[in-house]
Amino acid sequence: MHQSPRRTGSRPIGAVGLLLTACLLATGASAQTADSEGLSPTLANIKQTHVVRLGYRESSPPFSFLDPSNRPIGYSLELCEAIVEEIGIEVDDANLKIEYVKVTSDDRIPAVTQNKIDLECGSTTANAERAKLVAFSPLMFVAGTKLMVPKASTISAPADLKGKTVVVTKGTTNEQAMHNVDKKFSLGLNIVASPDHEQSYQMLVDGKADAFATDDILLYGLIARHKSQDKFKVTGEYLSYDPYGIMFRKGEPQLTAVVERTFRKLGSNRDLIPLYNKWFVARLPTGEKLNVSISPQLEEAFKVLDDTQGTSNN
Repeated sequence: MHQSPRRTGSRPIGAVGLLLTACLLATGASAQTADSEGLSPTLANIKQTHVVRLGYRESSPPFSFLDPSNRPIGYSLELCEAIVEEIGIEVDDANLKIEYVKVTSDDRIPAVTQNKIDLECGSTTANAERAKLVAFSPLMFVAGTKLMVPKASTISAPADLKGKTVVVTKGTTNEQAMHNVDKKFSLGLNIVASPDHEQSYQMLVDGKADAFATDDILLYGLIARHKSQDKFKVTGEYLSYDPYGIMFRKGEPQLTAVVERTFRKLGSNRDLIPLYNKWFVARLPTGEKLNVSISPQLEEAFKVLDDTQGTSNN
């Protein structure tokens, strides 16, 4: 766990697009108990403690990862820091501190629901099943399951995986996607789950798996981080659709409003493409470059968010 003062050197900028309306429905609000100042439970706790707890991932570049001095950084964390700024306005506390709490694919949802973190700032797919348990910010990225394989591998389509060993990271949507592919094509896969992306990658390096299945952008990030472009490649069609969002507790309309307001402000400043380029195209603080240009779909999502600013009442 890391704790630090809120970063104030520059105005945080962020990204993001279309609202995931289904994921943002504030259900069960009447069951929530507000504090004496009318704040929802999460915001009331933040006002009392002067701390916002951000869940981060150790090996999900460029969304959430560690820099050379083991400081959590990334695209998702920069978005979360912008939300912290907005929370500070909402609770009238300009000096909120950030506490960084490590989470994994497997424990990130319980970390939110069990009140161990306030915002989960990683690479989490927002879907209807998860929205029964947690709330999500507006869309911040769109990815999909693909395969990382050795350069010399002939695997390029699901049929090529017949009888093969595929490693996935436990607790990810990619794990379910591979089980679906296995069943659909009767592949007889040996699907092995490891604790985090770094361990999954290492299994491929060690020859213990024929392919590593996770979101394409995370695969590109791992290849760049390990400078292994000459050893591995990302291949195949998309095996799932994975829209990313920031997770937070469900059933708190006031918190939802703060998160949505943050994203609308980020959309209105027209810094969305520069922010994307900072983390996905330019050289990262850790030295590598992903060189992954923004997709037309994500660029359009950013534009739509910006366009909603003028018509919003909030």
